[in-house]
Amino acid sequence: MIQDSNPTLNSLNFSDSSLASYDYRLPLEQIAQNPAFPRDSAKLLVVNSSTDYHHGIFSDLPSLLQPGDLLIMNDTRVIPARLYGRKTSGAAIEVLLLEEKQTNTWLALVKPGKRLQPGVQIVFVGTKEQYITATVLEIDEPTGGRLLKFDVPNNLSLLQVIDSFGKMPLPPYITNSQADDDEYQTVYAQNLGAIASPTAGLHFTPELIQKLAELGINSAFVTLHVGVGTFRPVEVEDVTTHKMHGEWIDVSQATVEQIRATKAKGGRIIAVGTTAVRALEGAAAASGQLKPFCGKTHMFIYPGYQWRVVDGLITNFHLPRSSLLMLVSALIGRQRLLDLYEDAIAQSYRFYSFGDAMLILPEATVNRP
Repeated sequence: MIQDSNPTLNSLNFSDSSLASYDYRLPLEQIAQNPAFPRDSAKLLVVNSSTDYHHGIFSDLPSLLQPGDLLIMNDTRVIPARLYGRKTSGAAIEVLLLEEKQTNTWLALVKPGKRLQPGVQIVFVGTKEQYITATVLEIDEPTGGRLLKFDVPNNLSLLQVIDSFGKMPLPPYITNSQADDDEYQTVYAQNLGAIASPTAGLHFTPELIQKLAELGINSAFVTLHVGVGTFRPVEVEDVTTHKMHGEWIDVSQATVEQIRATKAKGGRIIAVGTTAVRALEGAAAASGQLKPFCGKTHMFIYPGYQWRVVDGLITNFHLPRSSLLMLVSALIGRQRLLDLYEDAIAQSYRFYSFGDAMLILPEATVNRP
């Protein structure tokens, strides 16, 4: 487990450490409620250098990257993590699964929390009139959640039956979506375990990935099961004191070898999404250099961070005062990022999970490896 969440700092000014410096105003109508169709028709803000940028669409990507570049994608798959049940007294309970601690024992956020003390039992009824139960084992102080032990018939795991009981956990700012569950998964999603989608990857289609490969722009995969650490708000005024909740990552030997071979030939490492960034940089932080790693990372990246692996980034537009906004600020500078956001708003870009995208090319980044 990577315990140290502090980045290797190059420089940090007062504004970069102040939470209020990561604020901006977004018109509500620019919060995307549905994904672009087709996926790669989303707008793309292309950051070419430290001074230049232009507007395009996501399907332009093959012409914007170079043969020999390597895209790193997060292949996590979102589980239907939102469950609705009732106490044995009949009171309604909402559960958001966060992570599995042991087989059928899950850390979860619950509403209303005050009613769920240790020993309370919750009953969930599935789509086929099946039911499962969960018992509150203890209160988790860091998250305010509960540790729940699920009793699933026939010695099955919760993940084996969860499709019958859970709903896709769309973020709370998506209130009027017609998207189906598959539209909240990347086309390369494989490893079950996330409670939110690695949304930069939602813009890819199989055809676009094939076209990139034909041009010598290859892909490799890491896994980061997106959890509460990614979307939990930063609440401390000095952002350098923020502590990230751990998220499980897996960076394989095969991916490490692809990255090394790419860099040895002068190719560039382009992370698809902030979760791919955290997986790569978290694995590198474990030993000081990129090696295979499987475990938890508490990596928190903010301006001043000295990059070890990542050269460029494909990312969506993130919430104000979020750790994701701080991570992207570390790549191109906080004020520059906010200026780009201001223009994106003026150009009617769609923001957040189902929104449009930004490509940050290596020539635009700071503190690169």
